[in-house]
Amino acid sequence: MEEKKYKRTTVTAALPYANGGVHIGHLAGVYVPSDIYVRYLRLKKEEVIFIGGSDEHGVPITLRAKKEGVTPQDVCDRYHKMIKDSFEDFGISFDVYSRTTSEIHHKFASDFFRKLYDEGKLVEKESEQLYDEEAKQFLADRYVMGECPHCHNENAYGDQCEKCGSDLSPMELINPHSTISGSKPVVKTTKNWYLPLNDYQEWLKQWILEEHKEWRPNVYGQCKSWLDMDLQPRAMTRDLNWGIPVPVEGAEGKVLYVWFDAPIGYISNTKELCDREPERFGTWQKWWQDPESRLVHFIGKDNIVFHCVIFPSMLKAHGDYILPDNVPSNEFLNLENDKISTSRNWAVWLHEYLVDFPNKQDVLRYVLTANAPETKDNNFTWKDFQERNNSELVAVYGNFVNRALQLTWKYWNGVVPSCGDLQEVDRQTIQEFKDVKEKVEGYLDVFKFREAQKEAMNLARIGNRYITECEPWKVWKTDPKRVETILNISLQLVANLSIAFEPFLPFSSKELRNMIGLDNYDWTQLGSTEILAAGHQLSEPHLLFEKIEDEAIDAQLKKLEDTKKENEAANYVAEPIKKEVSFDDFEKMDIRVGHIVNCEKVKKSKKLLQFTIDDGSGTPRTILSGIAAFYEPEQLIGKDVLFIANFAPRKMMGIESQGMILSAVNFDGSLSVTTTLGEVKPGSQVG
Repeated sequence: MEEKKYKRTTVTAALPYANGGVHIGHLAGVYVPSDIYVRYLRLKKEEVIFIGGSDEHGVPITLRAKKEGVTPQDVCDRYHKMIKDSFEDFGISFDVYSRTTSEIHHKFASDFFRKLYDEGKLVEKESEQLYDEEAKQFLADRYVMGECPHCHNENAYGDQCEKCGSDLSPMELINPHSTISGSKPVVKTTKNWYLPLNDYQEWLKQWILEEHKEWRPNVYGQCKSWLDMDLQPRAMTRDLNWGIPVPVEGAEGKVLYVWFDAPIGYISNTKELCDREPERFGTWQKWWQDPESRLVHFIGKDNIVFHCVIFPSMLKAHGDYILPDNVPSNEFLNLENDKISTSRNWAVWLHEYLVDFPNKQDVLRYVLTANAPETKDNNFTWKDFQERNNSELVAVYGNFVNRALQLTWKYWNGVVPSCGDLQEVDRQTIQEFKDVKEKVEGYLDVFKFREAQKEAMNLARIGNRYITECEPWKVWKTDPKRVETILNISLQLVANLSIAFEPFLPFSSKELRNMIGLDNYDWTQLGSTEILAAGHQLSEPHLLFEKIEDEAIDAQLKKLEDTKKENEAANYVAEPIKKEVSFDDFEKMDIRVGHIVNCEKVKKSKKLLQFTIDDGSGTPRTILSGIAAFYEPEQLIGKDVLFIANFAPRKMMGIESQGMILSAVNFDGSLSVTTTLGEVKPGSQVG
């Protein structure tokens, strides 16, 4: 099938949900790839628009608002600003970043729904749903909790059990209760409006499975698995009080389904931008309704069905819109071999990263692209982050740039020398880096950003090898003219790097262009040996990248370890209570207070500590306890502890132990001996 030529490209990046910050999984999955692609198209002087915004409707926002005792709008306002600031800080170069609570979006989404309704494209259906009689409202899935029918977790949600991972419906839960009032919900009939996806199934099969076989295997495969099943009508409205009211008489208390209104946000945000800057962007219709415009959605794999099945069906039903030409979806990024989770705070948050690693946006962009989960789930580790920075950005890219610039300042006071006669090594090097444009383009055009960045980095590898082979510091003594040629070619390579890395590392690329005084540049120059003219003055050089030390990485690992301990504590469930005993049995236990006079490790034992206890009798008591892994002896000397005094003596390691010190095992396996709050005389009984 012949590839269609387009006049312009509309690029969208998935709307992040405004109930939390942005983490590295978001950046790796959607926002760095989309930004690379848009910057690449701009460098080529192509007409492109980059659309983003916050998704601000739906149940999770109302849940957070309820938990914090604020309004849903308060939650949206806080996180919209945090998200927008994070994107700006990391150079995600949206032309517009708006939100789905804007007036423009509310009207646009309402009008879109109303057109489908008026033309009979929606189906009105009744269904049974759980209803909270105390709160007087129908319950969305996340407003219902109960016992999972599969693993019997008593805190399963109405859509999923987070313990066993089963997908659920509220009706499946055992003993369900409302998270709003705590009451047991009843089943009531409600009316909603559905998009009959089944009507679009054959068209979707032709459009995706036959006409878009070039889509990534994960996207194509997920679409095929959906289309191999019978698609069912899907509700486009919900019984909620937060969202865009359904613009139909008799629909009070209902809002548009968040997955109906959110993708329309791409269009409404474009309209907002075009209304604001018509002289630059023209009309929004140009970007969304002109057949000569190309639409590309950047998303994570959890959004594939919405962008490839549901949203295109909505656009097809409406009839006036172009359809996505490609949907380059990434897989998931894990963190230190564990799934990123906002609820468990198992994430690297962008706003926190910049506090710990100021001015190192490009380091993270580089690592996330080098490790991009383009074809399968991938893993981010802090050690790999450090290694890629130190051995690639510092030792390869930064090292070559610094060598070329420092040598130019040393021998020519920072002036670009002229290029003389070429030797074989010069011609080979020039030929190598002339090919970089075609190679990088070839990968970027098919959304293989990891490979494209690798080719850009090869320029620095070529440069380092060239300088090492030519040894200008030696040649200078015998043939200064030859050094002019070596440095000219090296500096042309540096200029090429500043262009090749612009889509990937915008901050350091700008910094490098400032050092070499390259003001006017574009993609067509990539591969050229004439970017910097002889006689051009360079600015004083400085290091582009700096080494990241072990201490900085250890601090991040400790932060994650602390998070893990907090999660374990929060999720700790005590062991079941043992079988009942009579009070008479309890009274047989003689529990007393003892003062630790001395404590020492037992020789040849890794577990045992030997205690000398003042038990109030006037005769020291010896007790052995297997807690050496948790305490150093000196930590315990002088403490008052509880011990069982009437246990029969028992020999261990040749030493007779006369009792048992009481201790509590914590959720994380640590141990704490039991002590008294105030001063109590040794020998005092506990009861």
